[in-house]
Amino acid sequence: MPTRVLIVDDDEDIRAYLDVTLELAGFEVVQAADGAAGLRAAFESDPELIVLDVMMPGIDGLEVLRRLRLDARTSHLPVLLLTAKVQPHDAVEGLEIGADDYITKPFDADVLVARIHSALRRSDLQRARNPLTGLPGNEPIQRAISSRLTAQEPVALLYVDLDQFKPFNDHYGFMRGDDALRSLAVLLQRVAVEFGDERTFVGHVGGDDFVVLVAPDRAEDIATEICRRFDDLAPTLYDEEDRRVGRIEVADRRGVAQSYGLLSLSIGIAATDRRDFAHPGQMVTVATEMKRYAKSRLQGGSSWAIDRRTDEDEQVDLEVDLP
Repeated sequence: MPTRVLIVDDDEDIRAYLDVTLELAGFEVVQAADGAAGLRAAFESDPELIVLDVMMPGIDGLEVLRRLRLDARTSHLPVLLLTAKVQPHDAVEGLEIGADDYITKPFDADVLVARIHSALRRSDLQRARNPLTGLPGNEPIQRAISSRLTAQEPVALLYVDLDQFKPFNDHYGFMRGDDALRSLAVLLQRVAVEFGDERTFVGHVGGDDFVVLVAPDRAEDIATEICRRFDDLAPTLYDEEDRRVGRIEVADRRGVAQSYGLLSLSIGIAATDRRDFAHPGQMVTVATEMKRYAKSRLQGGSSWAIDRRTDEDEQVDLEVDLP
């Protein structure tokens, strides 16, 4: 099955040229003539890569890119920007927002196709398995959630976030930060084996974010056990003096020392026994909302929050359990 590429450009001639070029190279092409149509196509046509023009009327390419990166359904997609040669700042801003690559107009067809293949290879490597922890990455996570929703299999999604990780990383360095992430990955896998079943799934979204898929009736027990074990583990990741006082001091951007407590976890839970989810992005969004709620209720140590709303509920009914 050919790789589907979405072209978003308001110039009809460029879209036609790209359509022919990419189809000859073996791609399936979907077109959109402006930013709004591009966003709709990105959500509806399930592309594997997006070629996005920066200069468009209405919603320009950079705003489209921002919205793509904020939505769980499209945040993982590789995006290649088309920029005018006289505006290199657009390419710089696009890369900072999250573009994977850019090419300036006018462009050579062979170079464009080579850049697309390169972006797809990098994306495949990144999404298949996280190189730091060895856990499944974004694409396997999306597939795992999608397959269970499609099969109407009961499932709970635990979105696990490592709190205070940036100051820890700044204080101890990247190697110690990587050790902390690997330790958390091992902990999640052990809890999954001991408390889950053969369908329990652990994935690493990237950075300090992880996902665990479990049966809904096991979600709260597993979240509680993860929090308990991590709170036992966290002090061992610090030097003796920092462990004794229970905090570290890290300078902020202005050079002013700020105090941070020990690492902890915030876990948000969304489950199909309470409500229906139309697609993985919707489930991730609810779990992320619960994670933020859990984070807002931190009182020292890890915590979790589960979404107890149903499809019929009008009011938000949140509950946080502190292990």
